[in-house]
Amino acid sequence: MLSLQPTTYALDMAVRTLILASGSPARLRLLRDAGFDPKVVVSGVSEDDLGDGDAAASVAVLAERKARAVADRSGNALVVGCDSILEFDGAPHGKPASEAQAREWLRAMRGRSGTLFTGHCVIDEPTGRQVAGVAATTVRFASTTDAEIDAYLATGEAMAVAGAFTLDGRSAPFIEGVDGDPGNVLGLSLPMLRLLLASLDIRIVDLWTRDLQ
Repeated sequence: MLSLQPTTYALDMAVRTLILASGSPARLRLLRDAGFDPKVVVSGVSEDDLGDGDAAASVAVLAERKARAVADRSGNALVVGCDSILEFDGAPHGKPASEAQAREWLRAMRGRSGTLFTGHCVIDEPTGRQVAGVAATTVRFASTTDAEIDAYLATGEAMAVAGAFTLDGRSAPFIEGVDGDPGNVLGLSLPMLRLLLASLDIRIVDLWTRDLQ
């Protein structure tokens, strides 16, 4: 009599391809560290045409645009699109347009808090089903000195990240703490991804790559 164990079945299933519609090294590293081996396909979607609207709404729109730009109706992958914006003093802060703007932001944020919003959109290529959600994490900034801000700006890191800071780079010592999912601050919330996949009847554990199981 043939007996199938659920865990054995899960290991023997063909692992679905996970596509990250983003060139963010932090998002890729986050997924790899969590046991996934995503294929990266940069969407090429512009992030500069949403104006100064609501941060949560903006990241939701951009995440969907990125996922849809990459998704292939004839494919068999799961496409994940993400976008992040810091909301501070009621205004959205994406990537700074200049070093002067980054310096202005960083000086204003020291000793205070902002909310990092990340939009997530997952598209199941075979079915065309699409789900989306926005995660929010409060970021508490340290009271940095002008000298520390200038030294940080000299590294060039601030120009490539939303809000002119990141939790896993040179600015990490200037973040006193976060309230919420820290991965969300890096650009992708794994708990949010789990919930979105579940709504598509896909278990996140079934996307772990075999060599990491």
